[in-house]
Amino acid sequence: MGFTMGKRRFTEWLAQFESSISNYAFYVDFEKVYRNVNAIKVELNILNSLIASQNIKEDFQTIIKKYPETLKCIPILLAVRAKEIYASDKDGAFLYDFESQNYPIERYIVFMEKTGLFDLLKNHLINNLYDYVTGVETGLDSNERKNRGGHLMENLVENFLRNSKQEYYKEMYRSEIERKWNIDLSKISNQGKAEKRFDFVVKTSNMIYGIETNFYSSSGSKLNETARSYKTLAQESKLIKGFSFVWFTDGHGWLNAKNNLEETFDSMEHLYNIDDLEKGIINKIFI
Repeated sequence: MGFTMGKRRFTEWLAQFESSISNYAFYVDFEKVYRNVNAIKVELNILNSLIASQNIKEDFQTIIKKYPETLKCIPILLAVRAKEIYASDKDGAFLYDFESQNYPIERYIVFMEKTGLFDLLKNHLINNLYDYVTGVETGLDSNERKNRGGHLMENLVENFLRNSKQEYYKEMYRSEIERKWNIDLSKISNQGKAEKRFDFVVKTSNMIYGIETNFYSSSGSKLNETARSYKTLAQESKLIKGFSFVWFTDGHGWLNAKNNLEETFDSMEHLYNIDDLEKGIINKIFI
């Protein structure tokens, strides 16, 4: 069996939680922004001719006929990352496809009018669409910080795993673990949801460890659900010989959801925070 911590006090453990683990790239991934904009740079420059146009409907029609590929740029002008946009009013409901044009150009002219894009281009002093879309992409990317927060914790844990020289695998499904090491994990039900996937799996000479990682900088109902589901997962894992569940979590979001976390803390053998990682817990667990 692996290492077991001595008796810990939950309140002292919780007090060690970090408010943030954000790095400089957390706020906006500018490399991604520039990559997305540059992918449609030529088409945006063609559409620039619509800025301040006095015959914008006719000019738009001419552009789409001569350069149909420019149509794919329209959704991002509305801060939409999709090739299709649904819109409806008293005149009907339409699902516009901006990659494979599925309506006559006249229908797309209606779209441009009703969404306000013609008015924006004609009257509102946009200098060029490349700069405009760069701003749109920056705003959209900032909305993805929550996803990056989860990856930050994964990256942090992976750095400790890598430095420990452990044999570890990233993002493994239950079925993959079963096939690779001939172990029955059917007792892990995942509450009837899709097949369980672990952030990491560590294999030692006598144990397989399924690992989950997360960091919550703000509170919400998801935290209580996570604590309950991981408590269940830990209990189910105890019924499987040669398998253990490990959870690394942190963040001040837990301060408002500490009751369920404390229940899980009291029942789980392997529940750790960033402070535990920094104190070398990985080299003590995986032996």
